[in-house]
Amino acid sequence: MDPLSQGVLGAALPQSSARRREAAGAGLLGFLAGMAPDLDVLIRSSSDPLLFLEYHRQFTHSLLFIPVGGLLCALALHGLIGRRRGFSFGRSYAFCTLGYATHGLLDACTTYGTMLFWPFSEARIAWNTISIIDPLFTLPLLVLVLLAGLRKQPVLARYALVWVLAYLCLGLWQRNEAQSIGRELAAQRGHQPLRLEAKPSFANILLWKVVYQTEERFYVDAVRTGLSPRVFAGESLPVLNVPRDLPWLAPNSQQALDVARFSWFSNGYVALDPTHANRVIDIRYSLLPNEIAPLWSIVLDPAADDSAHAAYITHREGGPQRGAALWRMLSGKKGQGTEAPDAQAQNAEAQNAASEPGARAGAGAPAR
Repeated sequence: MDPLSQGVLGAALPQSSARRREAAGAGLLGFLAGMAPDLDVLIRSSSDPLLFLEYHRQFTHSLLFIPVGGLLCALALHGLIGRRRGFSFGRSYAFCTLGYATHGLLDACTTYGTMLFWPFSEARIAWNTISIIDPLFTLPLLVLVLLAGLRKQPVLARYALVWVLAYLCLGLWQRNEAQSIGRELAAQRGHQPLRLEAKPSFANILLWKVVYQTEERFYVDAVRTGLSPRVFAGESLPVLNVPRDLPWLAPNSQQALDVARFSWFSNGYVALDPTHANRVIDIRYSLLPNEIAPLWSIVLDPAADDSAHAAYITHREGGPQRGAALWRMLSGKKGQGTEAPDAQAQNAEAQNAASEPGARAGAGAPAR
């Protein structure tokens, strides 16, 4: 989640357990401790562009690290805040630990993946119930936390926690609805997905990106849930096959290792970019949920020596047109050019199979 959301949730939990006179100080300690795990973004290397992918949301986000993280925050913040508020060190430690504890769990509710069980497992937990930025989640939480501190009313922080749980449960229900529509869409195409996921699009839990994998291809579509569900058919790409797609890549080279690292980070949702040679993309994320237009990728160089790393790049091509297209999908409007055909299919049969649900999408969601 974004730092503000992490901070205000980190403030709400210690506030909810504080005494009236402690509400402001507990909230401030929890706010700072709630953001602290993301200091792992400082673990970078100028020679290894992918190093930060391995360490972001790793040990600092682990459940096992919570007492340690809380202690480090208390050591840094007790003299600056806790002592001045009349707290003992133990009280500061308790508030910091509660704030720190919220971070990894909230991150696991997003789609990026969080190593909650490190060092016992490097599995990236992603429950896919909320976008990394969602004003409807954050703003009520922020208002309640501020009022709890200013008015010295911890009960308001408890209301904030109720809002958090209710919103995340709604996101879980919406995700399950999107997955159900996605499975019906795949069945209409005659596909039996090996796996299927639904991820919230930017800043909402109404419009979802559904990604599923068959033996040979990934398929990407947008699904609008709610009272008037709709499907916006998207695109497909072949699953990355390194020997086929990158025959020049030496298996023991650093670039080959980087492809494996990037695939691990992307949970295997990787493909060769159809518009840029030697670029491997993570298809899970895009500005528009029915597109395969990556937010990040790695670029390989056939002329590089075996010790050279792949380059990591981010893509932020937006603009008013894409924002307007996202709004049209959110509002469920028809005839706005958002039902994209499956332009990447390998043959006419695949194109026809993929475009048929797109035609149905103009009249609403698949039969439920």
